[in-house]
This record gives sequence, structure tokens and C-alpha cells, in this order.
Amino acid sequence: MDILKWTAAALILVTILYGGVVAFGAWRWKEVTRVLVARLDAAEIPYTAVRYDARDIADLPAPVRQYFERVLTDGQPMVRLVDLELGGMFNLSLDTPQWKPFTSTQRVIANRPGFVWNGRIAMFPGVPVRVHDAYVAGTGVLHPALFGLVSLGTVQGAGEIARGELMRWLAESIWYPTVLLPGQGLSWQPVDDTSALATLTDGPITLTMLFRFGEDGLVSGIRVEARGGLVAGETIMMPWEGSFRDYRPIDGMMIPFHGEVAWITPQGERPYFRGTVIRVEYQIAK
Repeated sequence: MDILKWTAAALILVTILYGGVVAFGAWRWKEVTRVLVARLDAAEIPYTAVRYDARDIADLPAPVRQYFERVLTDGQPMVRLVDLELGGMFNLSLDTPQWKPFTSTQRVIANRPGFVWNGRIAMFPGVPVRVHDAYVAGTGVLHPALFGLVSLGTVQGAGEIARGELMRWLAESIWYPTVLLPGQGLSWQPVDDTSALATLTDGPITLTMLFRFGEDGLVSGIRVEARGGLVAGETIMMPWEGSFRDYRPIDGMMIPFHGEVAWITPQGERPYFRGTVIRVEYQIAK
């Protein structure tokens, strides 16, 4: 009986300690997230135009013009802030598939490129890894931490990490499509009847991304020829692609509710993100 009592007591103690670690990690991570989001919000700049004018798209490449005709209505207010909730699966390895479920929230500012993705990946039952993936005032951030407490390696700064995070913001612009309009710091060049190149500059970073358009006129995917991906702790440049589907109307716009992202390695396509929009809320420019 004594052994049973000691075993029960030990289990209770472990449970209490585990609950304390989880609760403290969640609280600490919430505070770090709050500071990061405050920095993001502070990076906003004033809008020069607050509504979409359909006359402004007349000179755009045909597939881009048709896209705006599908997703926006004349007079649509410009998106200022976006709050997203996402869920799905994340693949932790480029070699052997290791898909893990995730949930996340994300704050985006639209008038100056920036976002904070706050993700929770279930590595094992009851063992979460919390992740910040962000682009804030020209700085890129990638920070995973076990329970939100034990850092698993942080990459932060300018250079390729910032460039890669700005690519993510541009790829996800289909969730806040008014940023793709003329006059919003982005230019379009024609490629063919179903694709066009978007070029974006933020500070010292300039990048170009291929947008592909489906038969319905909506963006079906994006591609860049070189984005830095972490492989065994090193940054390796690889092609990067995204695909989008399940467009739905919301707040006067059409946005996709499902997206997938993949690295294109010498061994072939390696998907690593499959996400679905659970909730989206917009704040508009005034």
C-alpha cells in the first residue's frame, strides 16, 4: 500500500509540475507576443488612399485586372489591419514527412508590410512548440520554443531572414488584396494570359513574385525562384511555391480559405504547410 501511495503522490506532483510549466509557458509567450504585436502596430504608416477606384486598374496586365474585378467592388475600403485565426498541419522535415497539427493567430498590417504569426504546434500529445514567425519594421523573426520557454533556435534580423518573411507577407496578400492595387508600393509586369509578376519594395529589400491565375480569374498560386529555408541549421536557397483555393466572399472581398506551401528541392516538391482560415477580421482605412 505504501508503494501505491507514493506512486499516486508522485503522479499528482508530476501533474502539478506539468500544469505549472504549461501555464507559465503560455503566460510568458503571451507577453512576448504582445510586445511583438505592439512593435508591429507601431510600424504603421498613413494611407494615401482609403478606397479602391476601379479606374486605377485599367492599365494593369489582363489577368491582374480580371482578378481585381473578381475580388473587389468599386469603392471597396482599403484594408488597414487583419486578424486571422488558422488551423491545419505543419511538416517538420524535408526528408521524412512529420506532419503535426497546429493552431495559430496572426496580425497583419497592410499599409507597410508586416505580420506576426503566433503558432502552436503539437509536437506530441501535451507537448506544444510555440512559434513566432514575423516581419516587423523590416526585420525578420523566426523563434520556436518548447512550451514557450525553451528556445529551439532563434533567427532574427535583416538579410535573407527578412527577405523571406517579406515574401510570406506578399504571398499571403490574397487575404488582404487591396495591398496589390496600384499606388500601394507594388508594381505589376505581364508574363502571359494566366500569370504576372509582382514587384515589391520595403526599405532595402526588393523582391519579385510570380502570381498564377486560374480559369475563374482568382489567384491559384505563387512562386519565387529562391527563398532561404533552414536545413540542418543552415539557410539554403530553394524555389518556394504556394497554392490557394476555396474562395469565399467576406466584407466585400473574395479571399481563399485554404492554402498550401511547399519547398521545391532537388528531390522534388516538399509540402510543409496546409492551413485553413478559421476566422478573419478586418479593420479598414479611414
